[in-house]
Amino acid sequence: MSEQNQHLEALQDIRQMMQRSSRFISLSGLSGIAAGFWALVGAYFAYDWIVEYYSNYNRNGVFTGPEFQHLKFNLFLLAAAVLALALVSAFYFTWRRTRQTKTELWNRTSRQLTINTMIPLIAGGIFLLVMLQHNEWRFVVPGSLIFYGLALVNGSKYTLSDIRYLGISEIILGLIATQFIGLGLYFWAIGFGVLHIIYGFIMWWKNERSSSEA
Repeated sequence: MSEQNQHLEALQDIRQMMQRSSRFISLSGLSGIAAGFWALVGAYFAYDWIVEYYSNYNRNGVFTGPEFQHLKFNLFLLAAAVLALALVSAFYFTWRRTRQTKTELWNRTSRQLTINTMIPLIAGGIFLLVMLQHNEWRFVVPGSLIFYGLALVNGSKYTLSDIRYLGISEIILGLIATQFIGLGLYFWAIGFGVLHIIYGFIMWWKNERSSSEA
């Protein structure tokens, strides 16, 4: 019986070693929580700017022109700032996680994860910029959620399985958002804010809580 147990333990160790070599398991749940926080902060400012614009629109009857272009430019800068803060936070918390697990931050698996995630993100980002170029802004929010979800699903085979479920949730939310165009900012806040915080907390609870309490 003891020999059988030893054999099972050995097989389990081998499976864990294979998982470490084929998956980047040091992705930190705190990076998801931080990204969700920055997204909610960005949504707060965007909401104020949009309400102010439509308040002026109702008074002045101006929907296009310098005011509208100024709003779009400010929202673009805000989105870029949120993305930059999310990336910096993700790098920091994941780097800290790799030090705790004594693994490499940049290895073959993390490179594969980055490449497979960036391909849909870059393609989707260019497509959305072209839509904005032609003033087709109505489906930018649903498109960003869908492309982001596809990027997560595509990269999930190189990291924790929770990322795949987050990606599927983003895709479903983006498809629902196509039917509620006027509520795009709320869907953006839910997808990039609330879902990130929820899944980030789940990942932290499952994989990091014990090490942080030690």
